[in-house]
Amino acid sequence: MKALLFSTLLILASTNSYSQGCCSGGSGSPVAGGTSQGVLAERQMELGMNFQYISSKKFLTGDQPSDNFYIKDFNTKYLYYRMAYGVTSKLTLSLETGYFLDKTQVPLSGAYKEVGKGFADLIIFPRYKIYEDNTEETRDEITLGLGMKIPLGKYYDSTWAGNTYIPSAPAVLTTTGSNDFIFYGFAFRGYPEKKARVFMNLMYIRKGWNALGEKFGDYASIGLFAGKTYFKKIGVTLQLKGETIGKLNYMNADDLIKYGIVDVTSFGSKKIAFVPQVSYSYKTFTVFTMTEIPLYQYVNGTGIASQYLFTLGLSYKFMPFKEKED
Repeated sequence: MKALLFSTLLILASTNSYSQGCCSGGSGSPVAGGTSQGVLAERQMELGMNFQYISSKKFLTGDQPSDNFYIKDFNTKYLYYRMAYGVTSKLTLSLETGYFLDKTQVPLSGAYKEVGKGFADLIIFPRYKIYEDNTEETRDEITLGLGMKIPLGKYYDSTWAGNTYIPSAPAVLTTTGSNDFIFYGFAFRGYPEKKARVFMNLMYIRKGWNALGEKFGDYASIGLFAGKTYFKKIGVTLQLKGETIGKLNYMNADDLIKYGIVDVTSFGSKKIAFVPQVSYSYKTFTVFTMTEIPLYQYVNGTGIASQYLFTLGLSYKFMPFKEKED
C-alpha cells in the first residue's frame, strides 16, 4: 500500500515558479517533483518519469480578475525523471532532474514568441525516517528530508523580436541559475484493513543568488491528503494544498530594470488548490494522473495566475540486488 502511495504522490507540489511567470520572472523546474513521499525499503530502487503540462491566460491584480494583460498565452511542457534507492530501511537517496520540451510565452502583439527549452536542475534529495510505529490497525511514519537543487540549464538568454534581440523573460528560462536548499517533512498514518491513509507534507525552498545578482522568491507549501485503495489496484487521493512564493530581489538596486520586462513589484503569490489524483498499479508498476484546481489565488501587483495543470506519470519499483546470504 505504501508503494502505491508514494508512486501516486510523485509530483504533488506542482511547480514553485509558475504563478506570475510571464511578467515577473518565475522560471525554474518543478520542486523536486513534488517529492511527497517517505522512504523506500532497504535495497529497493524506484525509477519514475512523468509529463506535466501547464497553460494559462488568466491575469489577476491581487485576487481580482484583471484586464491588464501582458501576453496572449503562457504554457510549458515538462518531463521529469527520478531515480531513488533505499540505502537502509530508514535512509533513501534520490537524484532528480527535468527537461523542458518548451516554455512558451506569446506577447499581445503576436509578432514573435519567446520559447525556452532544455534541462532544468539536478536535485539531490536524501530522506530519513525518524519515527515509525506499526500496529494491527495503524501504520505511522515521520520522514524528514534535506535536499539541494543545482542549476543545469540557462538562466539568461535572448529572443529575436523581429528586428533585434531582447533579453528573454525569466518565465521561459529553464532554471533560476541559483543553488537552492530544500527542507522537507512528511507525516503518514495508514489504516491497512480499511486500505485508507491520511498524511501531510511540508516543504520550504530557500533560494540562493544567481550570477546575475538575482534572488528569486523562497517557496513554502503545505499539503493535507486523504486516500483510499479500491479493488487492490486503484488508488484515489485528494489533496488540499497551500503555497506561497516570495518576491524577487536584486543584489544591486541599479539592476531592478535590467530586463525592462521584469516588474519586481508584481512578483510573488499565494495559492490554495484542490488536487485530485488517480493511480493504477500492476505488480511493481504504477501509472498515475492528477490535475490542480485553484480555489484561491493572490498575486502581488498584476500578473498571470494558475489556470490549467495536468500530469501523467509512471513509477517502477524493484530490488536490483539480492540479499546477502549468511
